[in-house]
Amino acid sequence: MLQHCGPGHNGLGSEHCFCFLKVELIMAHSKPQAERPLSPHLQIYRPALTMVMSILHRITGAALYFGTALLAVWLISAAISAQAFALVHGFMIGWFGQLILVGYSWALLHHMFGGIRHFVWDTGRGFEAKERHFFAVLTILFSLLTTVAVWLAVYWVR
Repeated sequence: MLQHCGPGHNGLGSEHCFCFLKVELIMAHSKPQAERPLSPHLQIYRPALTMVMSILHRITGAALYFGTALLAVWLISAAISAQAFALVHGFMIGWFGQLILVGYSWALLHHMFGGIRHFVWDTGRGFEAKERHFFAVLTILFSLLTTVAVWLAVYWVR
């Protein structure tokens, strides 16, 4: 539907207004030239270490919400009563609770080292392919080694 825009409408003459409407109609009825996804996705790319690290950083960030809620339940149970704390503590010192705590500590440390990697990138460094791969490997190694060190210290102090 073409509307006549008289002189002075938006500071343009009527010939300009009809031109804008014609361009809008052409753009509205045009179809994409290729029948392919508009943006690449996981089926196109072969997984690279840096891509996996990006996904892991997001997953560990989300996992930290649940782990922190579990730690809050543990602390709140201590504030409620000795019986409530004994129930939650009994779960946490069991094999499944220990597995959750080790996983939570790894997620926390992995996310922290990933954050340090992002901080280095914020300074404008580490964008070359070899540097990105090196930082990804360091993030994995440091998160695993510090998790082992933390849990060795926990069992040694006991």
